[in-house]
Amino acid sequence: MKKVIFFEVQSGSDKGPDGYRPDTMPMVEALKQREQDAEVIFFELEKRDEIFNYVKDNAVAYVSRINPGNLAHEAEYFEMLRELCAAGVVGMPHPDAMIGYGAKDALVKLRHTSLVPEDTYAYYTIEEFKATFPKSLANGERVLKQNRGSTGEGIWRVQLVDELEDGDLVVPLNAKIKCTEAKDNHVEYHELDAFMSFCEQYIVGANGMLVDMPFLPRIKEGEIRLFMLRNKPINVVHKKPADDADAFSATLFSGAQYRYDSPDDWITLVHGFLGQLDEVTSLLGGYDLPLIWTADFILDTDENGQDTYILGEMNCSCVGFTSELELAHNVAEEILACINETVLV
Repeated sequence: MKKVIFFEVQSGSDKGPDGYRPDTMPMVEALKQREQDAEVIFFELEKRDEIFNYVKDNAVAYVSRINPGNLAHEAEYFEMLRELCAAGVVGMPHPDAMIGYGAKDALVKLRHTSLVPEDTYAYYTIEEFKATFPKSLANGERVLKQNRGSTGEGIWRVQLVDELEDGDLVVPLNAKIKCTEAKDNHVEYHELDAFMSFCEQYIVGANGMLVDMPFLPRIKEGEIRLFMLRNKPINVVHKKPADDADAFSATLFSGAQYRYDSPDDWITLVHGFLGQLDEVTSLLGGYDLPLIWTADFILDTDENGQDTYILGEMNCSCVGFTSELELAHNVAEEILACINETVLV
């Protein structure tokens, strides 16, 4: 019987005392309980060819459990995964699906759906950022999100300190702005020009970009995270920011309160999102849905005064579930279902 290989890397803040991510070995054991052999391999660039050949010859599927922040050689790792998929190993997920669903500019690709506001932009160059952001900020509070980073780092709520004059369509470069970072909800005050220069660091370098979208004040009511196994919502995490007036971050580190719900408690959101999932998949490249991924939503109000849900982010590179390790059994069942669907075609 061929194995399911779980990829990890050595070290990193996401590891338990045994050197593995806390949610990896529960999945391995859950598969073994179902008579499916599985093992963990630590990716090392120096052993890339050895690892590739071993997995190609011995694995029916791989599951990537590497946090990109812990991966020094992401391009080489992704290229190995592409080659494994081309060789017939079932990818969970395919590396291009990780990029398609996980990159912040996925929001821009979906802005013509009801999931994302039309005035959502991606900046890939400093020039387009500096040309467009003063115009978008003139329309109201904005949120800037870097593509790299995690736990709210490089996600900024940007507000004008003083209102614009009537008819002004562009914020002056010397305008005072209030900037709150989601990492810890700390506040800084800058002139717009200086802050945009500071943000250049998020655009330069590999995978650099900034996403610019409207700030949604109902984030104070909480962010709703759908925990997905392919096309199945398994769990919902309601993440309510701290009560501080400036707090808008929904991370534990920033003081948000988490509540775990059933998808049945959010049936309107779930049905609405699943109803658009085929379109989402098509717009993001047509790749198979990731094995484990999340979609984060924020409440908004439509023109009729009705609740609507706005997609704020998706993650799929290495979504953890250490707070609810019993979900490892759900994941194991989904892995086996995916293998059976793919191998039997």
